This record gives sequence, structure tokens and C-alpha cells, in this order.
Amino acid sequence: MKLNIDYQEKFEQRHIAPNEQDTAGMLETIGINSLDELIAQTVPSNIRLKSSLNLPNAKSEFDYLNDLKVTASKNKVFKSYIGQGYNDVIVPGVIQRNILENPGWYTQYTPYQAEIAQGRLQALLNFQTMVVDLTGMEIANASLLDEGTAAGEAMFMQYSLRKNTNANIFFVSEEVLPQTIDILKTRSAPYGIEIMIGDHRTVELNDSMFGAIVQYPAGNGEVYNYKDFAAKGHEKGIKLTVVVDIMSLSLLTPPGEWGADIVVGSSQRFGVPMGFGGPHAAFFATKDEYKRSMPGRIIGVTIDSAGNYALRMALQTREQHIRRDKATSNICTAQALLAIMAGMYAIYHGPTGIKLIAERIHGLAVLLKDSLQSLGYKQENESFFDTLRFDLGDLVNSIHAEALNNEVNLNYKGSIVTISLDETTSFDDVQTLVRLFAKVKGKNLHDVDTDNLKDAIKLHIPSELERTSAYLSHPIFNSHHSEHEMLRYIKSLEAKDLSLCHSMIALGSCTMKLNATTEMVPVTWAEFGKMHPFAPSDQVGGYMQIFDELNKWLSEITGFAAMSLQPNAGAQGEYAGLMVIRAYHQDRGDFQRTVALIPSSAHGTNPASAAMAGMKIVIVKCDEKGNIDVADLKAKAEEHAENLSCLMVTYPSTHGVFEESIIEVCETIHKYGGQVYMDGANMNAQVGLTSPATIGADVCHLNLHKTFCIPHGGGGPGMGPIGVAKHLVPYLPGHPVVAIGNEKSIPAVSSAPWGSASILLISHAYIAMMGSEGLTNATKYAILNANYIKSRLEKHYPVLYSGSQGRCAHEMILDCRSFKNFGIEVTDIAKRLMDYGFHAPTVSFPVAGTVMIEPTESEPKHELDRFCDAMISIRSEIKEVEAGTSDKIDNPLKNAPHTSAVVTADEWDRSYSRQKAAFPLPYVAAFKFWPSVGRVNDTHGDRTLICACPPIESYTEELV
Repeated sequence: MKLNIDYQEKFEQRHIAPNEQDTAGMLETIGINSLDELIAQTVPSNIRLKSSLNLPNAKSEFDYLNDLKVTASKNKVFKSYIGQGYNDVIVPGVIQRNILENPGWYTQYTPYQAEIAQGRLQALLNFQTMVVDLTGMEIANASLLDEGTAAGEAMFMQYSLRKNTNANIFFVSEEVLPQTIDILKTRSAPYGIEIMIGDHRTVELNDSMFGAIVQYPAGNGEVYNYKDFAAKGHEKGIKLTVVVDIMSLSLLTPPGEWGADIVVGSSQRFGVPMGFGGPHAAFFATKDEYKRSMPGRIIGVTIDSAGNYALRMALQTREQHIRRDKATSNICTAQALLAIMAGMYAIYHGPTGIKLIAERIHGLAVLLKDSLQSLGYKQENESFFDTLRFDLGDLVNSIHAEALNNEVNLNYKGSIVTISLDETTSFDDVQTLVRLFAKVKGKNLHDVDTDNLKDAIKLHIPSELERTSAYLSHPIFNSHHSEHEMLRYIKSLEAKDLSLCHSMIALGSCTMKLNATTEMVPVTWAEFGKMHPFAPSDQVGGYMQIFDELNKWLSEITGFAAMSLQPNAGAQGEYAGLMVIRAYHQDRGDFQRTVALIPSSAHGTNPASAAMAGMKIVIVKCDEKGNIDVADLKAKAEEHAENLSCLMVTYPSTHGVFEESIIEVCETIHKYGGQVYMDGANMNAQVGLTSPATIGADVCHLNLHKTFCIPHGGGGPGMGPIGVAKHLVPYLPGHPVVAIGNEKSIPAVSSAPWGSASILLISHAYIAMMGSEGLTNATKYAILNANYIKSRLEKHYPVLYSGSQGRCAHEMILDCRSFKNFGIEVTDIAKRLMDYGFHAPTVSFPVAGTVMIEPTESEPKHELDRFCDAMISIRSEIKEVEAGTSDKIDNPLKNAPHTSAVVTADEWDRSYSRQKAAFPLPYVAAFKFWPSVGRVNDTHGDRTLICACPPIESYTEELV
């Protein structure tokens, strides 16, 4: 017997689920001979790539991790005291292992189906409660992308709420962090908002200002009392946003108690690694009167069909898809996973623990200040929390060199040096800092009596700014401080959530695919997680290699010249791409080019993003087959030729079809001087078969949390880098702290230079392990799986759109509108699917009364069959209602979902059996997932809006 010693396991075989036998069976059901024949019937020949992707050979999982260790070693993890919005943290092991590294938490989708998302909804409500308590405000949302973009949202909210419509000046304290100021510049430009940067202590506030923003503590570390500034602003009708350090608020008077209208910040230092910039959950808190103007998602308390406590997303739930260009924000992705971690950090430590951590940070900062002052260094901050400031004059270069010799990073700005301490700082670290400062003056550590100074530490916060109000007083924050209690609490919430651990989540346009363990592992390596985003360039060689490779690979996949990895989410990528187009036109003197053509079928974020970029939206019709109406497009492109900025197009279309007119569409836009922006939401049907550049696009964003395997995390994180053609490269986003871009670059769109850098590793791993052939096969199998489901279900449900040869792309739309004739809504189907163990497909988008299904290549045939069997069974239940054999009100669909409490109750008064309610198909019993609440009451929740944890008496003890 000859042994095969050349065998190497392919990751492709782990990622793509259908095997050879499954593939043959699916092709037979579809009625086709081969996978290549299916692709030929699906993807128009005139846009097919002529050659394979030029990518490195695929690596095995074992080899990839070994090679990545070598790359990681090029990152030098120095002790960082840079601060500036980023701090090292101690991630509690129980949170890291059971949330961050747990697919039961990171593989869920956004909680649009509340009944099977009660766990993460509770965790996010905890986060909101934490933010409300610490900021002293009345209402908070469930997270935003990062601190800088949260500040940008705050500015726009202030602008929208202004009473004097002639007011267009926004005052920005010069001590707001530079990356935040840059984002404010980006966001203000399309609206003609004038940014005035100055000193809050000397500025003359006037009626032409609509808002102001300050940092607390300030960027230089000083703790200012802004109470009078806030009062003077309010006299002039000026609303105030305060950017805060959340850890400091356990010691400092919260802004809500001295006049803030909006409070934003990052929860990063509550147990979330720096990760070279992200992902981190920002927060946004405001007054209750502004709740309907607040951006992002809000978790609210309501009741279920039995009158029991339940949670769901309130008010703005996907409101950009409803209001489109009139939306208050284009936000589609939050940072749910990171918000959950931060909330759990607060629960684990509780108010006492949080205060002790803050006191320790502050105390060590005071000790360091006293120690360095005893060496003759003058500390310039009169009051501070964790950051000291020194003007070192001629000694700055010597300090810099000695700090590097000790593997220490400080923050330098000319001769000014700031030192920011954090949760990981120890007494030994303080002594190391003292030692290096002493050496520069020819002294040593023995010249400083740190032990004696330690005994004399006093608070360096003004007495009027010392916090006196209680916070984190709810029992949730006072009940789970041992690891066993915390573990059980985390697991109790996890058990209420359906994730990819349980079953396929076939959400159209959302691409819920495998997040492979090997892709996830490096995210928590210290070489990546403990890196400060503003670390010196010679310390970040590993990250630079990852970015360079990912840039090349994504450019090859898209056909573009270059990528920007900065945008933190898909909608932010849309905005960044449109701002690049705007800059391109303006650089050519075409300031009048502000019209964006957008098909009526487009994602709601498209018109919302275009509005944010200062564009006038003109809607292009779709024909009866769901395709862009080319005649209407040509007419409107010609009509607006002088002012045409761009077309925003999703490809394949939002209707799940490869439109055969796409090249003609793009050529039309170019003919009239416009640019083509391609929404990359459906890129999972393109990779290796066609590309944005091939169809004629000039720029696109890529949802790395869709096509390229970053987990959805229960509603975020996401990443939305943009690729651009050669002529747009000069305009890609720059950054004010780290030298990227050039003089033509638009200002930053995210706080960190490379966005949520640590999760870029996931997409890097996916591409490296799949290689060219694997990526192309993934696309083919995504199309195969979708067409297999279509073939099985089209006998039972009308498929709304398909290509010229009857094929769908990677997703399809089932038309359920006719069921309304006998009282069944598409929502009833969504809720009934829970009883079968499935999360519903996308409901009522892009067409009301439909479901949009996308299975992805990661699902095996038997899982596709389980889903199809469930949908066919539900169709039979609908027929029973239609035939009158099942009551129009008392039927399994209208009463769905069925909880274990309902099914096991002593009394059962339904017109159908318990068996049919809970176990409608044989397989369900073996895989039963019980919804934890009955159907939620949305109306009740919006009528009595509660967005923080209610008093413990108001709901059952098990939820604490």
C-alpha cells in the first residue's frame, strides 16, 4: 500500500458545506447537469472574469496560524501611556472565554426577531442602563461605531434640533481629541456647517452657533468645570455635547448633572482590548425629549402576548429603511458584541469595583505626578483623572529615547508630553517611569521615596466635581461578582438566543456564513489586541503587513486600484465612498455635481448616506421584473447631466438577480460625467466570477462582516472598507494623528486610522486559507444553495424575481402578499419559523409582504432541507386557514411562537394540539429551541418607552 504523504487538508472543504454527493443531489433537483452550467445560466457572460483571481496559494489552518505568529511577532507590544481615547485593559477571563470567544454570542444576527434574542437584548439593556447611570442622562442607545463618529452624530442631531435655522456654527473645544475633530470636519462639510475650534474659556458664544462640544476630561488631561459654559450656551440656544471618559465618571460629577444635552464616548476601557483601534462600542446618551432624534438602536421594555416582561428594539428600528433620505442617520451596524462585553464588565465589577479601579488609576497618576515633581519636572494639569502633562523643553528627545529603551510609549506633541495611566498600570510600572525620567536628569530611583509618597496620595479633582450621586444601583450590577455567578448569568442569557450554533440564519442581504474558529483565534492574541492605534510606525510591522496583504487581495477581488480599510461598517463605507466621489468632483471644479441617482429597490442606507454626503436624491424606477428601468435611468441621467454626481447601485440587485443591463447602466452614468458607486452588500455572489470594476463601478464598499466572514456579533461589529478606481485613490480618507493619505484625502471617517483593525485579521485569514479557487467555489456554492432552495420552494411560494433563464443569484424573494387575503401576514410566518427552530429570513425588504432568503455556501444540504421542510409545512398550515379547517385567529401561525410555558401549562385551550404547536415536524424534537417569550407587543413598548433596566419588582427574579 502506497501512502500519500503529500496530503494537506484544505480549509475550503471545511468552509463550503455541501459534499460531492450533496452537490449532485441539489443539481438534480434544480434540473441541471453541473455547477458550471448553473453559473453560466446565472451570471451574464459579458461580465464574467476571463481569468482566475491572482491570489497566493491557499494555506491550511495549521500553516496559516504558524505563519501568522511570525507576522504577529513584528508587532512590538510596548507599555502604552499614549491615551488619546484608547487605554489598555484587563479583560475578565469569564467574559473573554464566554462572550468574545463564544460563537453562542458572536454568531447571532441583529435582534430583529426579538422572541429568540432576549438574551442579547437584556445584555444591551444592561449596557444602556450602565451608560444612563454613569453619564447622568435620561436615555441611551445600544451603541454606536466609535467615539468620533458618535460625536459626529451628536453634531448632526444638534443641527437638526436647532430652532434658529440660520445658525450654522458648531463650536469645538481645541481640547477635543484630534481624530474626533477630523470626523466633525468630514461630517460638517456637506451641510455647510462651520466648525469653529477654540478655547471654551475665552470663546464668545453667539446666536449664530447651534451647538458646542467639549471633552471631559480634556484631551490634555485637565478636568475642567464646564457648568458655566453650558449655562451660557443654553442662554443662547446652544446645545452642548460632552465627550467623556466612562471610567472617570465613577469619580467625576456626570455631565447630566451640570448641563449636558448629549453625552458620547467610548466604552473601550470597560474590558475591551485596544486592538489597534477597534472594534469598540461607543455610547450616545441624551435627554428623554430628544429620543426620537437619537441615532442608532434603542432597546426597550415591553410585554409579550401573555403579558410577561419582554424586550425588543424600539423606535428607530431600521428606521433608515423606512425614512430613507429623511432618516436621522444612516447607521445600520452597531457594536453590539462589544457593548455586551462592556456591560458585562460593569456587572462583574459592580459600582464598588468600578470605583476602586478608577481610584487606583487616579491614585497611581497622583503618585507618578508627585514622584516626577520631586525630580524637578513640572506637571501642568491643575486637576486630572489619569493623564499628566509636562513641558519637557530640551529634555523631550532624551526622555523619548530613554522611554523606548524601556519599551514605553508616551504621547508627544512638540516638547509637550502626556502620560495616561490605565487599569493595567501597576506600582512597578510607575517606578519604571520614574526611573527613566530620573536617569535623564542623572539621578536614579533611590532619589525618589515612592513608598512615602504612596502614603500621602490625595485626590486631584476639584471638590465641586467630585461625584456624589449613586450609579449602577440596579440589582443586575450588584449580584454577579463571583466567577461562578457571572458564568451562570452569561450562560442564562446565551440560552435565550438563537445563533448559528443552532441553525441556519438565512437572511437575505445579510450573508450569515461560517465564522471559522481559526479565523477568530488571532483576534485575542496580545500581539494584536494590546496594540495602541497611535503606536509608532516601527512597532506595528505585523499589522502593516496584514493591511498591505489585505489591501492587495481585496483590490484583486474587486478589480480596483486601492482600498481604504478605515470605514467601520457598511453604511459608513457608503458614506466614505460618496465623500470620495464628492472630493473628486470638487477637485475638478464641478461643485454643482450633487445629484445621486438611486434605484427604488436600493438599501435604505443608500439614500440616507447620500443625504449625509449633501446629495440630492433622484429615484430611478424598477421594471416589473425588479430590474433597473434603463429607459428611466437614461432619461434622468440626461436630465441631470450638469449636476450628476453618481449612481448608487447594488449588484447583484437587491432583488437577487444579476441584471444583464449593468454595463449599459454604468456606461450611461459615465457618459454624463457621473461616477458609479456599487453597494457591496451582495458581493458574496461576485467573488471570483465577476467584480465591481468589471461591471464598470468606480467605487464600492465591502461588508467584511458578510462576504468575508467577520461575525455579525448580535448586531455588530462590522467593517466596510472601500475600494476605488485609480482616479479616486488620491481622495481616500486620511487621518490627523497617523500619517496616511495625502493633501487631497478627505478627512477621517473613523476614529482609528484602520478602523476596527483587530477584526481585519478574520478576513485576512479567510482569504489566505481559501485562495483563488476556494473563494470562487464559495461563490458558486452560494448560488447553488440559493437555487436549490428556490427549486424546492417555488412549487409552494411564488418567487418574485429571477434572471432571464429562471435563476436567482445568491438570494431570492418569496412573495407572501396573497396570504393577507385570509388574514396571514408575513410576520406570522416569521414567528412560526421560531417553532421550527429557525430565525426568519429578511422580512418585508425590499418588498413589503415578502421574505428574502440567502442560505450561503456554509450550509449543508440537510440543513437546507430542514429549512425547506419547515417552509413547506408552514405553507400547509396557511392552506388550512385558507380552506377554513383552521381558525383565522386561533391557529399556529397567529399564536406563534409557542413558549415552553404555554405548551406545558396545565390548561390548553387552543384549537390545535400541543404537538403541532411545539413539534410540527419530526426533526424539531431532536433540535428544539424554545423561544423564551411569546410574541412581543411593539405598540405597548413604544407607548410606554422604558430603555433602562426597570425596578426589580417589576419583573421576574430569573431575569436579574
